[in-house]
Amino acid sequence: MKEETLTFFDKVYDVARLIPHGRVTSYGAIAKYLGAARSARMVGYAMNGSGGKDVPAHRVVNRKGLLTGKHHFDGTNLMQQLLESEGIIVKENQIQNLDDVFWDPSKALKHE
Repeated sequence: MKEETLTFFDKVYDVARLIPHGRVTSYGAIAKYLGAARSARMVGYAMNGSGGKDVPAHRVVNRKGLLTGKHHFDGTNLMQQLLESEGIIVKENQIQNLDDVFWDPSKALKHE
């Protein structure tokens, strides 16, 4: 029997699925939690490829709260609309209340 190994992208998706409704995290926070602090860009690549995988990619933004991944969503402002539907305030492609809605997986989850 072959043991299944999770890829880095799979691990990113697993963490992203845990982001609570109405909260966001950053590419870097996910990378740091996974022990790959310098891999924020790879987390971004994972989010870009997350379509159809039941991953709330709209909840992952850059460290300043900018919706840098918005062009990977269908529709003009879908990422912003999804965030706003969860009560997150977005103005000029940036989350306004980032400190209030930021979810840090390193603080919220026990790493296995």
